[in-house]
Amino acid sequence: MAKGNTSGRQETAAPAIAHPAIELRGISKAFGPVQANKDISIRVARGSIHGIIGENGAGKSTLMSILYGFYKADAGEILINGTPTTIPDSQAAIRAGIGMVFQHFKLVQNFTVLENVVLGAEDGALLRPSLAKARKLLTQLAKEYELNVDPDALIEDLSVGHQQRVEILKALYRQADILILDEPTGVLTPAEADHLFRILENLKREGKTIILITHKLREIMEITETVSVMRRGQMTATVKTAETSPEELAELMVGRKVLLRVDKVPAKPGKTVLEVENLRVTDDKGVQRLKGVSLNVRAGEILGIAGVAGNGQSELLEVLGGTAHGLGVIRLNGESLDLTGKHSDGQTRRAKGIAHVPEDRQRLGLIMDFTAWENVAFGYHNDPAYQRNALLMNNAALLKETEAKMGRFDVRPPDPRLHAKNFSGGNQQKLVLAREIERNPDLLLIGQPTRGVDIGAIEFIHQQIVRLRDAGKAILLVSVELDEIMSLSDRIAVMFDGRIMGERLPGETNERELGLLMAGMDGKAA
Repeated sequence: MAKGNTSGRQETAAPAIAHPAIELRGISKAFGPVQANKDISIRVARGSIHGIIGENGAGKSTLMSILYGFYKADAGEILINGTPTTIPDSQAAIRAGIGMVFQHFKLVQNFTVLENVVLGAEDGALLRPSLAKARKLLTQLAKEYELNVDPDALIEDLSVGHQQRVEILKALYRQADILILDEPTGVLTPAEADHLFRILENLKREGKTIILITHKLREIMEITETVSVMRRGQMTATVKTAETSPEELAELMVGRKVLLRVDKVPAKPGKTVLEVENLRVTDDKGVQRLKGVSLNVRAGEILGIAGVAGNGQSELLEVLGGTAHGLGVIRLNGESLDLTGKHSDGQTRRAKGIAHVPEDRQRLGLIMDFTAWENVAFGYHNDPAYQRNALLMNNAALLKETEAKMGRFDVRPPDPRLHAKNFSGGNQQKLVLAREIERNPDLLLIGQPTRGVDIGAIEFIHQQIVRLRDAGKAILLVSVELDEIMSLSDRIAVMFDGRIMGERLPGETNERELGLLMAGMDGKAA
């Protein structure tokens, strides 16, 4: 079937302009009692950028996984360029001209760019001819679409933005006419996201069709021509982007009006909770990651740390949270903390009143194969409330407390026995926030609080952060999202190359000035 479709796509190339590149009719898919997709129909015009938005768990990724052959629909029909097409697996999707760039890249880290592009698409048993062909084509594609990347570079040595370009090159090398991008900017800096948009515009001009799955309404408004909205497994609307607004899209996604700005009263800072003086960190390769960082955070305020990823923000959070060592001085409520000895660990930090929501919830915040109630205990398992006796934990108490936390933080589904990997990204984040915020910390360290999180959950998470601030707690916030930094922070410190470049008040600065500081330049420069 897939082979016949490929020849059909070539034969009808000239007159097929009237047909949409993709048409899904009545697609339904259930996983046990959960109806992930219900009677979904959608048309995607050729040579367009079509956005698909919806909350976590709305069914967007399931729908695209059906289109790419990862899942088989229970009912419905797929048409590619007007031709009914069966897509039993990803190889059939590739033959039908479909490529997919996943949120979590499918690359072999210790292979080169060239080897990753060729992998699975070799022309024969001998690899050398395939590599030579790929090198020539990559040079052509890189020039044509602004996808410049060194073909001989190891994947592990590339930035996230360059790794994403490799995934796009893989799809183009396989002659994809239709590209699906799943949350493509979730791990990109603003500059990398802007470059990606230029690449997508170039692809569109060359006649490629792009489906963009994203939570970010700004991106939808900026780059798409048409947007489809999903809610609870159903398609609720498809509209022309120029004829809608972020507020309308947010309401279609969530089913209620959503506040797109952070609603908070001015901060009332109290005593200094955190003091950092001349903090220095050198990694295991001998590279200095923090070069004399000094800052302070007071009770009842949010200090936002802005900066392009990789400029020391992660190391700052790790040392403060007790997962890495450093040199310098850190004081919490006037008491100096151990930075290198046996009391420099996260357990000691938590006991002193520091809670930590790490930047990578799946790698550092949760154990994905463990249940929600087990994850809620992590880091606090020595709490007497969780102990039945010297040897056993009080699992019943933990289950009850986790269920209550899930209710207060609107974790869906509210099942403490469900494994962490079975929650959507937004609900995983809420689970980590519930664990840390409800310990009533003096200082909350929070990294990338809304990365990969949908609009409804973003609103909720921002409300919880502000609520903690208003309760008199000190909050150190790290985010690569400048609009999040601007709207949540009471003060902003900008990091570049392991140093604090400057500090600003949100009401007295703008994104241009912060962007210059993030690039290592004087923010006041012309």
